[in-house]
Amino acid sequence: MQSPPRGRTPAEEERNVLYEPDAFDQLTDRTWHEDWVGERIAAIVADTDAAYGQADLWPAEEWDSWQTATPLKSLYVGAAGVVWALGALGRRGHAQSGLDLADAASGVLDAWREEPDLMRGIELPSPARAGLLSAEAGMLAVAWQLSPRDDLGDVLHERVTENVRNDANDLMWGSPGTMLAANAMHGWTGDQRWKAAWEESADELLRRRDEDGLWTIHLYGGEARGIGPAHGLVGNVLALRQGLDSERADDLVRESAATLTRLAVVQDGLATWPVHAGRPLESSDGEIRLQWCAGAPGVVITAIDYLDDDLLLAASELTWQAGPHGDEKGPSICHGTAGNGYAFLKTFERTGDEKWLERARRFAVHALEQTERLRAARGRGRYSLWTGDVGVALFAADCLDTRARYPILDSWE
Repeated sequence: MQSPPRGRTPAEEERNVLYEPDAFDQLTDRTWHEDWVGERIAAIVADTDAAYGQADLWPAEEWDSWQTATPLKSLYVGAAGVVWALGALGRRGHAQSGLDLADAASGVLDAWREEPDLMRGIELPSPARAGLLSAEAGMLAVAWQLSPRDDLGDVLHERVTENVRNDANDLMWGSPGTMLAANAMHGWTGDQRWKAAWEESADELLRRRDEDGLWTIHLYGGEARGIGPAHGLVGNVLALRQGLDSERADDLVRESAATLTRLAVVQDGLATWPVHAGRPLESSDGEIRLQWCAGAPGVVITAIDYLDDDLLLAASELTWQAGPHGDEKGPSICHGTAGNGYAFLKTFERTGDEKWLERARRFAVHALEQTERLRAARGRGRYSLWTGDVGVALFAADCLDTRARYPILDSWE
């Protein structure tokens, strides 16, 4: 089994412009053992259960709660995501939460209605309250899944339809996100109103697509033409493909594959993408991002079945050579070790090459070790789906099950 390079010469680091070596760690020497992994998943669930309080939900990290009222409730960094993840781990037989999850999901909604936790001091898309990952739609979908009720479905339908013309044009706030909720509800209920709501959003989203196959994302007072899953091309394409007819879906996939090929940054057999088209790999803060939400891992995960073969392998190899994220980014599925590991699971699913499954499992072990170390250092876990411990547990569970399903985007189960 191969490991990432343990060190690079100064000359090699000078040549590397695709990622920042100092941001990544040496991969753990611990090998994959299913019993150990299962115990770590159970430990995360037990810690998450113990940290829950009806009034305060879960403690929030400073990064997650930046300019935001606590407790956090959203699907992305708040209690709704934690509740959903605990339910998913239990439904799949990995670790059962002792909480009444339906009651907890209802409590999340009550807390939101008392004080919505929307970022302050920054321009938000309109209507901000409708977002899937960032606001009420995600909370409603989780609550309905755990306890199907007409009143929850009716309000969620209102959020989906009012979000049709949200100019964010992304999964976090915009219609692509609420399209995921509408598609899930259609699958769960068979009610055609969800299909109609999805189609209304899809028609408007396609109308907004630029001639070169990208979308202009309007966020926080600025605009850009994003590429990644959270705020860009591959996330929007994923949402559209869930319900488009085969002819339109085939055209969209073909054109999007060509766009990704055109925008790729390739060097020495490795590949990645900038956060935004027409801009350098270095973001405005000087960082080169190589993670789920920006860069090669997210493109591989979200565009796995239409990305050019050579680019797929080049992007996955870059992710492997970089190694696991250091503790500043941490183990999360958003911008950490587990998120990058999902790229290997996806590459294994497409290629059938066992080395990618082995690499995913090595990253899962490293991410679980990171989770334990950071929990010990802060005296508690980190409680969110995209940035916290339960997301790592879901990645480890997918490695156990040989299953490549990124949470929410690929599956609500």
